[in-house]
Amino acid sequence: MSRLVIEGGAPVCGSIAVHGAKNAVLPILAASILCDDGVNVIHNCPDLRDVNITIEILRYLGVKVTRMGNTLTIDARKRLGCHIPEHLMQQLRSSIIFMGAIVARNHKAKISMPGGCELGPRPIDLHNKALAELGCTIKEKKGYLFVRARKLKSKTLTLSFPSVGATENTMLAACLTPGVTVLENAAKEPEIVDLANFLNAMGASICGAGTSTITIHGVTRLHAADYTVMPDRIAAITYLCCAAVTGGNITLHNTVPEHLETALSELAKCGCRVEAQNHTVRLVAPPRLMAIENITTAPYPGFPTDAQSLFLAMLTLADGTSSICERIFKSRFKVAEELQKMGASIAVQADHAMISGVSSLKGAQVSACDLRGGAALVIAALAAKGTTEIDNIHFIDRGYDNLVANLNHLGANVKRI
Repeated sequence: MSRLVIEGGAPVCGSIAVHGAKNAVLPILAASILCDDGVNVIHNCPDLRDVNITIEILRYLGVKVTRMGNTLTIDARKRLGCHIPEHLMQQLRSSIIFMGAIVARNHKAKISMPGGCELGPRPIDLHNKALAELGCTIKEKKGYLFVRARKLKSKTLTLSFPSVGATENTMLAACLTPGVTVLENAAKEPEIVDLANFLNAMGASICGAGTSTITIHGVTRLHAADYTVMPDRIAAITYLCCAAVTGGNITLHNTVPEHLETALSELAKCGCRVEAQNHTVRLVAPPRLMAIENITTAPYPGFPTDAQSLFLAMLTLADGTSSICERIFKSRFKVAEELQKMGASIAVQADHAMISGVSSLKGAQVSACDLRGGAALVIAALAAKGTTEIDNIHFIDRGYDNLVANLNHLGANVKRI
């Protein structure tokens, strides 16, 4: 089993380009199966464990996928399968988005219940309810979902919570459904906009993505497209936190600053100097970070839950006491126990964490418990005194392309063993 060995204490300085967004490329790859006319070409696809699992799912369904660098070509012109087995679905929580795409193409699907990081309950009832309103019948039996739709129907529907996955599944199912589907209380995340842009590039008619109301005019067929995936906003925030906590100076290229506004605002509160223009963000850290009185996670454009663990690690070395409230997932403070092994002072009660800044962290043997928790341990290790070994780094591999090389390029001392 691989692990990361990090010698802390070096400031993270320099410039790198941010890779393509994991949370955008996965639904885009699922959407590619809706095209039975030509070959899709998708650029800026990061080499991640989650992307590779998604490619395995595509190939299991009968899709031809080839990779050259960060470009994928996807040929779904042959007959498409309807079944995704447990051994693939269990590796990836977001694999549930294939449900809407397969049903739109084949009018039936058999998929195992999804897996992924253990972040507490993430029920798929919102997905099921939305697809049921579009005319699907869904039955669960022995861990599988059996979905059928003789004829999908358009309608106006409202999500009880702005779920990203349920919004994506609805868009995928509705874009080939006759009539006009209106989705109210839709998720507003930039990745939703990226999916809509890709679908529109294939000939779909979707407007309102990025707002709470998305309107989908059904079309009869989609064609192939050449598309570039948006930059990964959470990877960008991760590298910014690495620089902030080590007293560094970093410039990120291939970013969309507007996607990072809430995180950049909080970094400024910590005393960082932040400059953003065009597709570039620069951060200059202070000698010592300042605490943040309160951070509360919320759906976009609020503070992203995926950045919560990253800030938790960073704030362990900030002067004063910080507070973080997690409103999206119930089990997202697991990393606190691992950070405490490094000398952090964190008190967790229900959905709140109080972080009392300490003068220094010390290297320790710790284990990643999920993707962003693993990245949080990397952030802490870069600032700690001594050597930190991080196990279970397969979680980190799910979301970061070329992490070790990038950090070493920025002056860190990181080895993968």
